[in-house]
Amino acid sequence: MLNNFDDIQKLNKDNMDLVMQSFGSMTKGVQAIVSEVADYQKKSFEEGSAAVEKFTSAKSLDKAFEVQSDFMKTAYESYVGELTKLGEMVGDLAREAYKPYESAFSKVAK
Repeated sequence: MLNNFDDIQKLNKDNMDLVMQSFGSMTKGVQAIVSEVADYQKKSFEEGSAAVEKFTSAKSLDKAFEVQSDFMKTAYESYVGELTKLGEMVGDLAREAYKPYESAFSKVAK
């Protein structure tokens, strides 16, 4: 009976270690994503402010349309690039969070 108790205790400790490793990976990944989003927001705001300055200082209607068109193209490309990067980061986060469980699942499968 005491042997079984020790085995259960060891199993619980091992499972808790797996959860903590996974949680640590998740925490690091989420922090990286939040930092990336904050950097993108700052950059986007600065680019938008610069575009508004160029737009308001345009001497002709053609120049104003050109500034607006250039800004929209740049903003769209930047947005799509950022979404791609964030998608990759989320995928990496999921893979890192799952890694501690791979060995445990392979033991169970045997």
